[in-house]
Amino acid sequence: MRKRKKIIFAQPTGYNWIPGERDITRDVNVMSPVGLCSMASWLSTRGIEARILDGYAHAMPLEAWVDIIRGERPDVLGISSTTSSFLEAVRLAEAVKRAEPSITTVFGGVHVSSLGERCLRDFPAIDIGVVGEGEEAIAEIVARDGRDLDDVPGILHRRNGDVLFTGMRTRMLELDTLPFPAYERLHGFPGDYTLPIFSYPTSPTASVISSRGCPYQCTYCDRSVFKKGFRYNSPEYMYAHLAYLHRRWDIRHVTFYDDIFTANRRRIESFATLMADRPPGLTFSCAARANEVDEDLARILRAAGCWQISFGVESGDADLVRLHRKRSDLDDVRDKVALLKKHGIRVKGLFIVGLPGETEETIRRTIDYACSNDFDEINVSKFTPFPGAPIYESIRELGEFDEDWPRMNLLNFVFVPKGLTRERLESLYREFIRRFYQRPTIMARYTRLMVQTPSHLATIARSFPRFLRYLLWVRQP
Repeated sequence: MRKRKKIIFAQPTGYNWIPGERDITRDVNVMSPVGLCSMASWLSTRGIEARILDGYAHAMPLEAWVDIIRGERPDVLGISSTTSSFLEAVRLAEAVKRAEPSITTVFGGVHVSSLGERCLRDFPAIDIGVVGEGEEAIAEIVARDGRDLDDVPGILHRRNGDVLFTGMRTRMLELDTLPFPAYERLHGFPGDYTLPIFSYPTSPTASVISSRGCPYQCTYCDRSVFKKGFRYNSPEYMYAHLAYLHRRWDIRHVTFYDDIFTANRRRIESFATLMADRPPGLTFSCAARANEVDEDLARILRAAGCWQISFGVESGDADLVRLHRKRSDLDDVRDKVALLKKHGIRVKGLFIVGLPGETEETIRRTIDYACSNDFDEINVSKFTPFPGAPIYESIRELGEFDEDWPRMNLLNFVFVPKGLTRERLESLYREFIRRFYQRPTIMARYTRLMVQTPSHLATIARSFPRFLRYLLWVRQP
């Protein structure tokens, strides 16, 4: 009897924090690796056995990884990594190669897609790289035992010592043909996975992705995987997906991690109608652009169970917004925040500090803007010039860039704009957090949310020493 092909997907732990500080991110946010779950379910329909090892949810020493992989003896080890976790992923591949050289190592994710041939040239432990969408490429790699790949589009591989790229895959998957992601392959799902603290009204929770790509072209966004394309699931598929999550795991809230959930108005209206007419028993959050939201959309989203919408504001300085984004108006954002709040939808503002062209004055305008709007919550990232972003090519002309991959995680100032220092950026960043969250109105809202959702209070109690250290860190000038 022919042996069934097997692949192990691995996601490195990728400690996503600040050097010298304790990592609290895994206490308050462990997102399901939906991309790996999607590939696992796709491969299972082709007779390929797939297992997922999620090091972010369940961290373990390198030796434990190797022992599990050697014991399973997969044909392929597929490793997905971001820029910040890439070197950790390489160390895993190197250890597996030393222990079991016959296992084919395949890397995917944004870092490989953006840097291409360089990854295989510089890191011999990587046998094959997948550029762009992964399902069909990885299925062909496994089926061919990692050999004779010249005609498989979308991959990097070696031939006679040279690294070859077979070209981008031109035929993309119809997303509705994909089975639902294999969440059941995640050890401890859903209990070991949670959305960011205070970003859901009840639990258990789950992450969902219903589209690929983004129709907008911001300078700081990585475009290496899906390029300029934008594809999406149908409203019927989306509704069935959420109903399945509730029916099988009693999921009560999901967050759509689409780049822009509302980019196709007709799709979202139809989905919202299905949710309102036949409530599946859960609420949801999503991201939108202010120019896509109006009174009618706010009303139907609220009726559908939309609990929170995130707006990518980035900066409160109009000139800086125009420099890095298209069709974004700060006055319009202010109006749409008020509109959503009127309809009972929470609003989260997403900001970036340290963009090219940033000054102390633009950062202070951003802080003032965030505090003068009725945002329920904010997320403030430290600008990171990722290799797949348009701004990456010219970034060294715009300031000081320390391209240290493990620190390129939106939590470290690896880039310093001209006229600023890293120390001053850090001080302004902490001031931003303090000024927004220490206001009595915000503290009262969080107190109400903790009372209404005891799981938030339990999370804080469970990790109180680390929370306290973080609060003391933020209060430093």
